[in-house]
Amino acid sequence: MRTLCASTLIGEFFVIGFAGLVAMQLTDIPTATIWTVSGIAMLLSILLCGMLTRPGGVQLGWALQIALIASGFVIPTMFFLGAIFAALWWASVHFGRKVDAAKAAA
Repeated sequence: MRTLCASTLIGEFFVIGFAGLVAMQLTDIPTATIWTVSGIAMLLSILLCGMLTRPGGVQLGWALQIALIASGFVIPTMFFLGAIFAALWWASVHFGRKVDAAKAAA
C-alpha cells in the first residue's frame, strides 16, 4: 500500500505546485498567501509519504484529497484534478491493502 499511496502523493506534490503557479496568474490573491497555502500542502504531501504506515496516515491523506478538491473554488480546474487524485488515492489504498494481504498470505 505504501508504494502506491506514496506515488499518488508525489504526483499531488507536483499538481499543487503547478496549481500555485496558475493561481498567481489568474487570481487577485496575494502571492505570499498562495505560496504559504501551496507550500503547506506540498510539504504535507511529502511528509505523508513517510507517515502512511502510522495510525492516521491514510486519514490525513483523505483530508489532503478534500483540500485539493476544495481548491477548485480558487482554480475551477482543480475540482476535476482533485476528483481524479481522490479516485487515485482510493485505488491506491484499496488495491494496496489487497496486495499487502496477498503478500502476507504468501
